Amino acid sequence: MNTNHNEVLSKVPEVTLVFWIIKIFATTLGETGGDALSMSLGLGYLESTYIFAGVFIIAVAAQIYSKAFHPVIYWITIIATTTVGTTMADFADRSLGIGYASGSTILLLLLLSSLFIWRKTLGTVSINSVSSPKSEAFYWVTIMFSQTLGTALGDWVADTQGLGYEASIFIFGGALALIAVAYYKTKISHVVLFWLAFILTRPLGAVVGDFLDKPVANGGLELSRFSATATLLLLIIFFLFAFKQRAAKSSH
Repeated sequence: MNTNHNEVLSKVPEVTLVFWIIKIFATTLGETGGDALSMSLGLGYLESTYIFAGVFIIAVAAQIYSKAFHPVIYWITIIATTTVGTTMADFADRSLGIGYASGSTILLLLLLSSLFIWRKTLGTVSINSVSSPKSEAFYWVTIMFSQTLGTALGDWVADTQGLGYEASIFIFGGALALIAVAYYKTKISHVVLFWLAFILTRPLGAVVGDFLDKPVANGGLELSRFSATATLLLLIIFFLFAFKQRAAKSSH
């Protein structure tokens, strides 16, 4: 290895264009996959949440106990957070009647609290520092809140505000484009911009997923949730094996 002895390999991937492409595919899959289990198979939001939560716990354990960055384990864990985030948000917003606006507010507060405690405890929330069990625990808790928030936020914009799926795709896609411009053209903290982009890819994936599988009468394409999920999974697998991902690095 050519790494400096002071350089530590992170347990998460480098942030590249391929990272963001896979992340958007994964968040979209989370919506179609979550809905496939809870709606198409009729298991309901709570039962589906139990199933996906079990997968998430196993995936996080594998991620934390692995000694190095493994792309397949990492992205399985990400997908697990998007699916459980979908069913968890839908259960809270629809079954418990909390509503998208209230649900989004609560989740935003939880997300900000997680980032605040993480920074106070370890001094940074940079993904380049995710190389120990403690930092990984903060990382995955924060991601879980962000994925669940994204589902509620996407539904709030598309449904409650009545903007529809196509307009919502342009809104969240446009916001991500502005963040990309800010990354290259401004001096705003790259760590802040990363987390803003990471959070916003989830509502983008949520509204894209809804656009794919919701009825035509509701503004969707009414595609099969199972075929959409399978297609997205194949795309993720293609990018994983066609483009080599390296672990992020941090100097200590």
